[in-house]
Amino acid sequence: GGLVTGSQLFLSCRSGKLTPSQVAKNIIAMLEDSDKSTPPLRAIVQWDQEQIMLMAKASTARYRSKCTLSYLDGIPVCLKEEFKVVPYHHRVGTVYLGTEPETEDATVAKKLREAGAIIIGVSNMHELGTGTTGCNPNRYHKIPRNPYKPNHFTGGSSSGSAAAVAAGLCPVAIGTDGGGSVRIPASFCGVVGLKGTFGRISSHGSLPLSYSTVSVGPICTSVADAAIVYSILAEPDPLYPYGLKQPKATLSDMCAPDLKGLKLGVDWTFFKVPDAVCALPVLYSAVEHLQSLGASVVEVSLPEMEEVRVAHVICILSEMRDFLQPDFNKHFQEMNLDTRANLALASQFTALDYITANRQRTRSMRFLREVFTTVNCILTPAVASTAPRIYESDLLTGSSDLSFTVRSMRFMQLGNFTGIPGLVVPIGYSTAGLPISFQVMAKWWDEAVLLRIGLKLEQFRYQTKKPSIYYNILS
Repeated sequence: GGLVTGSQLFLSCRSGKLTPSQVAKNIIAMLEDSDKSTPPLRAIVQWDQEQIMLMAKASTARYRSKCTLSYLDGIPVCLKEEFKVVPYHHRVGTVYLGTEPETEDATVAKKLREAGAIIIGVSNMHELGTGTTGCNPNRYHKIPRNPYKPNHFTGGSSSGSAAAVAAGLCPVAIGTDGGGSVRIPASFCGVVGLKGTFGRISSHGSLPLSYSTVSVGPICTSVADAAIVYSILAEPDPLYPYGLKQPKATLSDMCAPDLKGLKLGVDWTFFKVPDAVCALPVLYSAVEHLQSLGASVVEVSLPEMEEVRVAHVICILSEMRDFLQPDFNKHFQEMNLDTRANLALASQFTALDYITANRQRTRSMRFLREVFTTVNCILTPAVASTAPRIYESDLLTGSSDLSFTVRSMRFMQLGNFTGIPGLVVPIGYSTAGLPISFQVMAKWWDEAVLLRIGLKLEQFRYQTKKPSIYYNILS
């Protein structure tokens, strides 16, 4: 009873039960419906029927002649509006950017096309990626709804990407993550989210909001799909200097029958956050489940976490403020109120703060290097709360709740600050029926171990509740 995965779709097309053109027709009908629903879903904010059908037709021909390009051939995907995707507007959640249609694809969009994927459009996002709710009240975007509970937020900033996957519009979406922006919405919407190692997947052709904290990653209905997308996107790109020296991406041992020999690092203080969700028994059961498969749990202590949190905020906001200096001067009045507040806050940091924060980064990376000599990964809750409610006022003026932003990023910032990869996997539901997720982090470039553990975490969830907004592309 789970969500339709990319792998299921691929097999349906390969067996001839379904053609990519039929899937595309279904999707176009669903996109029309999701625009008209009350309230509108607002997951995909720009789409073009002709573009979708063109790609689907080409894919259908490849299936007929048995020469598909990859496991993503004919699979519907969307990309966060932070990426350039021909022929859409590169608005990045604003009303003032991307006045002309794009003529050049971001590297990830190009690679997805080369793999035969059907790009169904670009997805909604928090304006300029400056928040974790996904609340974007401006005229082009509006507020994306959480498919599990439409009066709740999706999480951000890759809000529409997570909503599109959870609602069944596409099994794969691409987001960016500078402070949890892939993992938070994936957690709130009950789907899988992978933040690659810093530099692993090219971010060429996305708006370079924060050059030292942002990683690109897939949001998918299953861990297997995330592995497939990762294996297609993870490689050096001559146009993206940060990822040039990376080791080859492998999926070694991903499908091993058990977890024997793996050491899982747990800092139990992370599980004792006063927020209700974190103390949930389901989190402890998930750890026990991994142990039952032969992994051993090692208690670790992650030092200076408070310093990490402050330093990460200084780094990401200073870099965004630097990059958006011209926008701040010229388009301040056209920005959402919470974006203005965040950028104004960012202008209070000094050069000294930024340098001190980067010294902290060097220290934290050294601590992690030591931790990873004793364990293969670090387990934490994903987000300290479930998806927050949407209030009437949020629809008009947006939402600015700094304490929520801080809470939602608590377990995310370490990965962004030090560049290590992280994977979130849904493991259950709160009493209110909202998704709860678990996070696994590993050492630099070791996404393979995350996916291996992720597959086992996925089996732990004994039921998948269908979201209240759900489209079945197979029917």
